[in-house]
Amino acid sequence: MAKVVAGQNESFESLLKRFTKRVQQTGILSELRRREHYEKPSMKRKRKRAAKRRSVARAMRRY
Repeated sequence: MAKVVAGQNESFESLLKRFTKRVQQTGILSELRRREHYEKPSMKRKRKRAAKRRSVARAMRRY
């Protein structure tokens, strides 16, 4: 759970901005969207293979 402590004389807008940034950094929303619907094990493997292919291609472009 993302937690943000309000500083003295801190506006609600800046507090909300810090909270949303913290939520994005921890990946809570992406995890929520991923768990929203059931994913078959075959689709999970397919997604992981595609991610691996993308990362390898990205690494190959650097060299």
